[in-house]
Amino acid sequence: MDSYDTPELTPRQDASSRLKDFFIGATPLQKRLESVRKQTSFIATPPRRKIPQGSQLQEDVDPQKFAFLLHKQWTLYSLTPLYKFSYTNFKEYSKLLNAFIAAEKQKGLAVEVGDDFNIKVIFSTLMGLKGTQRDPEAFLVQILSKSQLPSEHKEEKVLWTGWFCCVFGDSLLETVSEDFTCLPLFLANGAETNTAIIGTWFQKTFDCYFRPLAVNAFNLSWMAAMWTACKMDHYMATTELLWSVPCSPHSLDISYAIHPEDAKALWDSVHKTPGEVTQEEVDLFMDCLYSHFHRHFKIHLSATRLVRVSTSVASAHTDGKIKILCPKYLIGVLAYLTELAVFQIE
Repeated sequence: MDSYDTPELTPRQDASSRLKDFFIGATPLQKRLESVRKQTSFIATPPRRKIPQGSQLQEDVDPQKFAFLLHKQWTLYSLTPLYKFSYTNFKEYSKLLNAFIAAEKQKGLAVEVGDDFNIKVIFSTLMGLKGTQRDPEAFLVQILSKSQLPSEHKEEKVLWTGWFCCVFGDSLLETVSEDFTCLPLFLANGAETNTAIIGTWFQKTFDCYFRPLAVNAFNLSWMAAMWTACKMDHYMATTELLWSVPCSPHSLDISYAIHPEDAKALWDSVHKTPGEVTQEEVDLFMDCLYSHFHRHFKIHLSATRLVRVSTSVASAHTDGKIKILCPKYLIGVLAYLTELAVFQIE
């Protein structure tokens, strides 16, 4: 079970206002992209998508290389293209970001690094984590802490991790010039205050703009269908859907747990298009779940709001949190998230 309902520590007030500033206001890049947006027609949600296929990583890439990305809760963001970004300058970026974080801490701002640690920032490439050869390489940013204790007792601890990727992002790649690097999907794990400060540095350095990625009930329905459709060697988790019932003074949540093999059997009964998932099939799959629940509990789930989907492939919440569980479908999950990020940017 995911701990989505577990309350997180509330950041200090100055940090909260800084986080708010981080997500408000357009950068100059926004204005430059306006002409592109005006020429781009509104992109409706595709009526059909391909079922994620097993391990679409490059043949020479070891899946274990990305194992550390799994089973962690990531917060999702969309990101406009990075201006004048270069993979060859990672060492310089590490030094600059390290100095920026140190300066922010010296100002007394809420940087979650602790008082007894030195900070080290590392940029590294996640080679092969992409959908096509045209997609830019994904890259990782980590903040490590090193204790000031004697050398024999020193241990590096990961304080914050963020990674940038683009998986099948052709629609965005076609709209920008060579000066921009398109990595529309950003995932962060760590304190929000650190995310805000690091995001501020990226925005100032690369003229980009972060925004929390909106995941709604409609998107979750697609995730439920696509992830249920995936062929699994073995199931690692129960299929569970969570609905929120708005009521006063407190909201009420309804959890609906299904054996994954039963969920797959239900999907197979409504699935008619080989290798694809259609909007009609998604609607029918969800309607069958609603009907089954109503038959047993006399509750109309269609009157509630779907807020979380958990499967053996991944789990996702409308608060923009995701946990990827199955390495076999890592690329498939990222492809849909990239699609949502690109749609939000455009």
